[in-house]
Amino acid sequence: MDSRSSDTIPGPRKEDVLPDTATAAVKIVIVGGFGVGKTTMVRSVSEIRPLTTEETMTKAGVGVDDNRGVENKTATTVAMDFGRISISEQLVLYLFGTPGQERFWFLWNGLFEGALGAVVLVDTRRLEVSFDVIGRLEERGVPFVVAINTFPDAPRHPLESLRTALDLPPEVPIVDCDARRRDSSRDTLMTLMRYLHSLAMQRA
Repeated sequence: MDSRSSDTIPGPRKEDVLPDTATAAVKIVIVGGFGVGKTTMVRSVSEIRPLTTEETMTKAGVGVDDNRGVENKTATTVAMDFGRISISEQLVLYLFGTPGQERFWFLWNGLFEGALGAVVLVDTRRLEVSFDVIGRLEERGVPFVVAINTFPDAPRHPLESLRTALDLPPEVPIVDCDARRRDSSRDTLMTLMRYLHSLAMQRA
């Protein structure tokens, strides 16, 4: 046996290799308040093994993080989540999930650099945690769509009622989404891509 074989650095897994047909890559951020399902969405839709930075929640967050409505949550993203999905043979989306706690929002500056658009995940049990998130996107001028994550015990409201509650402009798409399901998460991303395309056409 060749002794050098033990020193060989393994390459990427076959499923992690970028398709040869890919000609365009777009950076997308998935944002939302604490515990709305951002990590779940990245995990469900990514075609590669996602990178997550979840850590076990400790007593250090007591009195700092607002976990009302998600008291049973035991882990939280402390830096980012990362995944990838091919929308077509040519177009690839790189997905960056942001941390939800306000004390980690300083990381958003780097995560938003170069991003073409965003998905805002919303939990109807805690609409208030989405207000500052949407406000920050509007301040940055980042186009976004809103996805209502359908938690089993979450109250259901007409989308237009939620649009009013979130004070969304009429042109911003708002959709239902089950972040646990790959097809639903992919449909949400497609909604964002169609919205970004319409904005580009308006500027042309």
